[in-house]
Amino acid sequence: MSVTSAGADARRFPWGTGIGRLTAGAALLTAVALLPWLSGTDPALTVLRARSADQDPTPAQLATVREQLGLDEGPFTHLAHWLGGLLHGDAGTSWVSGEPVLPQLTTAFAVSVTLMLGALLVTVAVAALVCTRTLYLGSRRRLRRARAGIAAAVLAALPKFLLASLLATVCGVWLGWFPSSGWEGPASMVLPALALGVPSGAMIGGLLDQSLPAAFNEPWARTWHAFGFAPGHIARHALRRTLAGVLPQLLPTVVGLVGGAVAVEKIFNIPGLGRLALDAAIAQDLPPLQTATLALILLGIAAGLLIQALRRTLLGPALRAGALPALHAPALLRGRSTRWTAGACAVALLVLVIAGLLRDPLHVETSARLLPPSAAHPLGTDSLGRDLLARLGHGALRTAGVALAVTAVSMLVGLLLGSAARVSAGLVEVASTLPAVLAGLLTTAVTGPSVWGAALAVCLVGWTPYAAQAAALIEEERASGHMLASVSFGAGPGYLLRHHYLPAVLPTVLRNALLRLPTTVLVLASLGFLGLGEQPPTPEWGRLLSENQPYVELAPWTVLGPACALVLLSVVAVSGTASGRIGSSLGAGRTRPGSVARRSTAG
Repeated sequence: MSVTSAGADARRFPWGTGIGRLTAGAALLTAVALLPWLSGTDPALTVLRARSADQDPTPAQLATVREQLGLDEGPFTHLAHWLGGLLHGDAGTSWVSGEPVLPQLTTAFAVSVTLMLGALLVTVAVAALVCTRTLYLGSRRRLRRARAGIAAAVLAALPKFLLASLLATVCGVWLGWFPSSGWEGPASMVLPALALGVPSGAMIGGLLDQSLPAAFNEPWARTWHAFGFAPGHIARHALRRTLAGVLPQLLPTVVGLVGGAVAVEKIFNIPGLGRLALDAAIAQDLPPLQTATLALILLGIAAGLLIQALRRTLLGPALRAGALPALHAPALLRGRSTRWTAGACAVALLVLVIAGLLRDPLHVETSARLLPPSAAHPLGTDSLGRDLLARLGHGALRTAGVALAVTAVSMLVGLLLGSAARVSAGLVEVASTLPAVLAGLLTTAVTGPSVWGAALAVCLVGWTPYAAQAAALIEEERASGHMLASVSFGAGPGYLLRHHYLPAVLPTVLRNALLRLPTTVLVLASLGFLGLGEQPPTPEWGRLLSENQPYVELAPWTVLGPACALVLLSVVAVSGTASGRIGSSLGAGRTRPGSVARRSTAG
């Protein structure tokens, strides 16, 4: 591999990416067009019930609907007609309301994009707060102790719909600072933007905070500090160096703020694109669903192109010339407080689970509905009088097991596709646009409602953050000087994989996966809440949050237990990776060019 060949690959890369975008977009639109026919239910029956809520329509009514909508023509004819109408600026009319689709979509898209911009501002602000300490100390050569990132893990684990409910109740209803419902002006954007942006910002900031020490450990940073460069100048360049690796995480974040903000839009009664797509998918109303899906695809592609351009601007000529310096994390001290915190959280979580396993999670006592915590019910009871501690304990293994399995599969798929970025880049942009709820509807149409069908749906969309991150890290590793030196000294693919790619990619992607673990639990819960995943009365943490969310104002303890359990799980997981053992064991194999010269026959 040489600099010239790398440049040639870069010139061919846009063509492969463009073909990937076109293929993935066409496949997604085709899958959406097949949804009514894959579901196993009569599309005419679903549409008629959405129109009039008639549970027992007559055969004559169904035949009339089929004739009106042309359902006997099949999905591909409908898709062709819809695509033909788009060429003339006509997205069709809603099967349910009979109104033109384009005005509805334009209004919903404008609302969602406005909300997305506000949430992005909050995301950037929270991310900056998370990594401010590291920037300050690192730019002054005073960074001695590693951070576990526990605060970022706690904020990232906050359920967005639960945070939205709390903000609407406290800041909207009790204090009256901002509107708690509707979309009337800039003030209506504040609370939903906070609910969406705080967890996303904590996740982005946590990843950035873990990458900054390696940037401050580079020779240029030490040299600049020795020559008296201002700390702010050093901090800006360190941020520029590390931001390029974290920037691809904004792609699923941006699209998720538009298409995946359904719960927040419902809580604040916001007429956004997420609600429009979900309502259309549930009613099998194809014209608005297809148009909303196309809008999300175009948004994802535009965001992907913008992020790619920003990355190449940040990295500069070094990426194109194959002269990018590699990041090597310094050996920082690990505080005892991190281990004590992780241990305390693990013990607390274990006590909750064991205590809950000793109780009956299905016992219903209507006279004990929504009781506050007491000696008899340490976490209180839910709306049916069931003991919340019992349901929390019995749901722990299933919740953690399924979420870990989904996260592991998503991370593995992301690593594999991320290593083939020339093929998968366009697929990542399109797949990032698919809301998990819509993926759940598609998979459930084939597999039926089950926990594993929901898990498959999350896997279909959950791999994209890891693929984007792995592709960015591998691209930087390939452009590093020591990588080219290793190749020139005869290092083979196996040696490069063990000593370069895995040490550069795996620790960071693993930490990202553990930060996203609570989000995976909540996405699985949202599918179960819609009847697409885990079915009641199974005690599952995300379902506990979803079922009890309407009672937040009246009985906040109903969501406090499962929310705290999610936070404890996130802290334990993140603190485990902060011990440094994974990174050090992989980093130990990351050799410098001199050692490769002595082992040129390796791999």
